[in-house]
Amino acid sequence: MDSHQCIESDVILGKEVFLSKFINLYGCEIQDRSKIGSFVEIQKGSVIGCDCKISSHSFICEGVTIKDRVFVGHNVTFINDKYPTSTNSDGTLKKDNDWICIPTLVEEDVSIGSGATILCGITIGKGARIGAGSVVTRDVPAGQVWIGNPARLLDKI
Repeated sequence: MDSHQCIESDVILGKEVFLSKFINLYGCEIQDRSKIGSFVEIQKGSVIGCDCKISSHSFICEGVTIKDRVFVGHNVTFINDKYPTSTNSDGTLKKDNDWICIPTLVEEDVSIGSGATILCGITIGKGARIGAGSVVTRDVPAGQVWIGNPARLLDKI
């Protein structure tokens, strides 16, 4: 293992996966021929499909499934908690079992522009496009282009 990579032993890597320096991977699966850029973190329980490109500085949290041939631009952030807080109601620091991970699905052939934020509990449909800097707060149907904050329909492909 490269000293500039943090790849835990529970990571599943497919064939011909390209991993840049300065990455953090644990408990995830990255399938065949996908490319992971520098300064990317992919957390446990996440799956990256075949032939994907995850660009630098992106964050793929627990509970995210990205299907095949998906492009994720630079500095894309996924969210997995609708009500994030650091402490419980009694003031104690939250631990792994003190919150609910809400999954997100990105279907095949999607392209997500740089700087987008993808909230949890949504599906981005096959072939959809998300504009740079958009904040996706609800499901995006297949074959549509969404932009803005909050993201909304721009066009159909």
